[in-house]
Amino acid sequence: MINDDTIVALATPSGAGAIAIIRLSGKDAITMADSAFRSVKSDKSLLTQKTHTIHLGHIIDNKRTIDEVLVSVFKNPNSYTGENVVEISCHGSNYIQQEIIQLFIRKGCRTASPGEFTLRAFLNGKLDLSQAEAVADLISSDNEASHQIAMQQMRGGFSSEIAKLREELLNFASLIELELDFAEEDVEFADRGQFKDLTERITFVLKRLIDSFAVGNVIKNGIPVAIVGEPNVGKSTLLNALLNEERAIVSEIAGTTRDTIEDEISIGGIGFRFIDTAGIRETTDVVESIGIKKTFEKIDQAQVVVFLADSSNFKETSFLKSFKIEIEKIKNKYPLKPLLIVANKVDKLDEKQVDIVKAEIENIHLLSAKTGTGVEALKDKLLSFVNTGALRNNDTIVTNTRHYDSLLKAFEEIGKVKEGLEIGLSGDLMAIDIRQALYYFGEITGEITNDDLLGNIFANFCIGK
Repeated sequence: MINDDTIVALATPSGAGAIAIIRLSGKDAITMADSAFRSVKSDKSLLTQKTHTIHLGHIIDNKRTIDEVLVSVFKNPNSYTGENVVEISCHGSNYIQQEIIQLFIRKGCRTASPGEFTLRAFLNGKLDLSQAEAVADLISSDNEASHQIAMQQMRGGFSSEIAKLREELLNFASLIELELDFAEEDVEFADRGQFKDLTERITFVLKRLIDSFAVGNVIKNGIPVAIVGEPNVGKSTLLNALLNEERAIVSEIAGTTRDTIEDEISIGGIGFRFIDTAGIRETTDVVESIGIKKTFEKIDQAQVVVFLADSSNFKETSFLKSFKIEIEKIKNKYPLKPLLIVANKVDKLDEKQVDIVKAEIENIHLLSAKTGTGVEALKDKLLSFVNTGALRNNDTIVTNTRHYDSLLKAFEEIGKVKEGLEIGLSGDLMAIDIRQALYYFGEITGEITNDDLLGNIFANFCIGK
């Protein structure tokens, strides 16, 4: 997988724009760039320039000028990839971009594969594997929380915790392996008491990291919230109020929404994906029936359910009773999902009626999607379902499924080591479990890897990164 050729790719998004950046990396990157570069003020060569300098000039193909550009030079090992790197800032015309890229391909460059610049940074020791993966997370982050987690991981917060545990475990593993060389003398180099303390500490840290995935996963992917209820209770109006735009069609005709409508907003730095569903009711309309079926599918997929009712109906005692029954049905069907009971159109009630509704239904939230009353308070309630304590404390939060799987496997192996210590298992048998735990730690940071794993990880990157 290690290549010493020079690669080229567009580092900015494809398409026309004001500026585009074309990146070259490899041992001949500066030489190739110099062969096509002519300085504006002098005949200076890029080969003789200091690292981390920028130069104004033209990209020339034979005698034809393609564009006036700024060329940034980064010499190894002080570059993103650890190799010679050149970044050409040109005008953002599609034609100019392709002309420059094709010029360097003719000069011997190869088009970069997805994530190949970051892969080279990893292979050259500029980043460990979890930091490299954080680069992709940072690019795709679309809210404050996911950005914060990706930045912490890219700076090595997660890696340093894992590396420290692995180093301590490796020290004890070395002592136990040493004991095997002196098996006939029956000596112990590894203090079993200290080793037990270490396994307890490792177990504690691993448990915390594993538990953090529940929060990290929803922060990274957004929290799906299903807005459900009978037709014409204001589900689409509420969605529009939450998004602060006319996203869903609103009318007085019951059953207007016949398919699910989804959109995302950020609340308190956390991404929430709201799903406006078809109203739940008995119907003979085939299309509406399909929409209602989809509603229950979306409730299955959602992590939070907002059950909406028309508060003007609460004036009838019979409705209150049936509404309570519906609440219990949803709670029984989805016992593990947070359920937020919301009464809409509160602007149609007087104070006495509001008090009756609050007394009858525990923890009900009153709002008017039409006027906006209570909408911000609803957002605060939704945010309360997310445990943001670890985020506020800047704790390490796991968001990557691959890391989560490796942590679970390491946790299992450390559990075996602890059990072995308690029953006085021989060093040679304990060494097997310790090696396995070290293997899973190494998988996370990339001390242990293979071409297939790297191929899978970096295939998800954009070409220019």
